[in-house]
Amino acid sequence: MSNRTIKILKPFVFLLALVPFFGIVWSFHEDTLGADPVQTITHWTGDWALWMLLISLAITPVRRLSPKLAWLVRLRRMLGLFAFFYASLHLLTYVLLFSGFDLPGALDALRQGQFHVLREDWIAVWPTMVEDVAKRRFIQVGLLSYVILLALALTSPQWIMRKMGGKPWQTLHRTVYIAAVFGVIHYWWLVKKGVLSPWKDSAVLLVLLLARPAYQWLKKKPAVRVAA
Repeated sequence: MSNRTIKILKPFVFLLALVPFFGIVWSFHEDTLGADPVQTITHWTGDWALWMLLISLAITPVRRLSPKLAWLVRLRRMLGLFAFFYASLHLLTYVLLFSGFDLPGALDALRQGQFHVLREDWIAVWPTMVEDVAKRRFIQVGLLSYVILLALALTSPQWIMRKMGGKPWQTLHRTVYIAAVFGVIHYWWLVKKGVLSPWKDSAVLLVLLLARPAYQWLKKKPAVRVAA
């Protein structure tokens, strides 16, 4: 695929990746988020964070299927950053809506320039959040996944890669697989016992984790010569 085509394709993929975000905004505007809007937003953002992460991880094994698919690599960073974007929204949903933080009051204080109210509200809710994180293991593993994604997002620019050096940068960015594993574990520990909805994401991740060693094995395997 030519560079010109990819330049045209990138904005399209960018807008396509924003569709879930606009979808949740529209649902909020139309008041169609269901009986528990906060839970709907939480699940929506969490699902799309994981799906974007899995899609970005799938690019490497898919493009190895054919040299003609090499152009997919140029979309990987964008999709990875969208995974971080939705993960950030997922975390913000917890911080601003689940933790007991007075969001309407904070917005009013912000409009009136009463920044001390924001600080006081945050100080009031912080101990509750720390206690919640300490006793809920699904939040702990979710935060670990987010910290990895944060590190990868901060080091994604080309100039940082050049400054770090290729090998250290690659080593760091391979931890994306750990973030994905933690993300799936977060999902399993979040749902109620007996709920099997995370199995599809788990299966996709397992395939992606096995694809890398399988490719290395096939590459090292000597070609079989057919006798004339």
